[in-house]
Amino acid sequence: MGYRSIGIFLVVAVAIALFSYKLGQQEPIVKDSIAAVTKSESSEASNSTDASSSQPIQTATARAQILDSGAGTVGLPDTGRIAHFEIGNRNVKGIYAEAGQVWFATSGGVIRYDTSSDQYTVFDNKTPGILSNGIFHVSRIDDRLLVGSYGGGLSVMDVNSGLWSNYNVPQGLADQFVYDSQLASNGDLWIATWSGVNRVAGARLDDPEGWDTFTVENTEGGLPNPWVYGVEEGTNGEMWFATESGLARYQNGKWTNWQHEDGLGAPIELVRDAIKFTNDPAKASRHHAQQKAEQGLSDVDVAYNPNYIISLEVDASGNVWAGTWGGGLAHFDGHKWTNFTTEDGLPGNHIFMLYMDTSDTLWVGTSKGLARMNSENNTFTNFTVRDGLFANNVFSMADGVEDSIWIGSFGGVARIAQNTWSDIQKP
Repeated sequence: MGYRSIGIFLVVAVAIALFSYKLGQQEPIVKDSIAAVTKSESSEASNSTDASSSQPIQTATARAQILDSGAGTVGLPDTGRIAHFEIGNRNVKGIYAEAGQVWFATSGGVIRYDTSSDQYTVFDNKTPGILSNGIFHVSRIDDRLLVGSYGGGLSVMDVNSGLWSNYNVPQGLADQFVYDSQLASNGDLWIATWSGVNRVAGARLDDPEGWDTFTVENTEGGLPNPWVYGVEEGTNGEMWFATESGLARYQNGKWTNWQHEDGLGAPIELVRDAIKFTNDPAKASRHHAQQKAEQGLSDVDVAYNPNYIISLEVDASGNVWAGTWGGGLAHFDGHKWTNFTTEDGLPGNHIFMLYMDTSDTLWVGTSKGLARMNSENNTFTNFTVRDGLFANNVFSMADGVEDSIWIGSFGGVARIAQNTWSDIQKP
């Protein structure tokens, strides 16, 4: 593969520097129905005008290609409000930001970017202790960095020594596919997998006696589906779980769950016309076909399953927010469900990411752009590539570091200066 020339284009209006870089050319490990929807709907979104988006942000563009997938210098300019990190044909499913460095969970390994030295390092399956390049999740507990992978279990880095350890089925992990983790206020670590959830007492990963596994079978259906995509702690210490068959709660030793029939997700009649993607995942996956049949959705021929929760967040008031597959954004106050769709101002109805920032503002990542919610009047301000996103599909986000927000998409990450969007409001 040849090198691309580096071009710089100056656009008079706003002096913003945009830098893009590419780390390697490996094919993505994760090739699922989400990727297919993002390519279809994002392409459509980029060609349309969103009334709630601002005028295009003018940029100065510099592009370079980095072939070495191990480590190197990015070459990011010191100035500018927007920077793009191009990482090749990969999803960026998770971002963890802390003082001095940002971690990107990608389908080609986990990348550490040092914001002060402008150095990056890629940790992939060539790294002892990492068994898979497909990384879904990255977070930190004290001196341990946790990385959840696609088929490679849970990898943990000792940040002091830089050494990695792997925890998998032999150690007590429910499944080698790890989508999320959450440290509870009582010190227990919860891990979301594709065969149920684990609770590790005191987060003592090396203690075989500390591992518990909760499945559909041993909870007698309280956990309604083995595929668990997210876990969050509520304000009263209860644990919430996003599954392919609805929302589940574990509180005081009791399991409860909710599905579309209880109010989760908007009805197909409301969102069908807004879903342009018709390549039904059930036609390519026996698993998804079985899920649709069990949930009475066999007649649905578009990318829609309101029980399929892709993203999850709990706000400071204890309200639960669930992002569904085509059914929009669902809000649960413990008694009643309220659903938000494109009819209410969202850019898309496939909600890939939910993120509560340091100012308790909810951000909604969709297949057609990013939305910032105004909780006072339940309205949304939308952002797309016109406003600086790397791509319109948004999988991950982090803020509070270097006065910037970091947004992960397919192919790269956008770093947006904190005040860049502060004056953009929904008209």
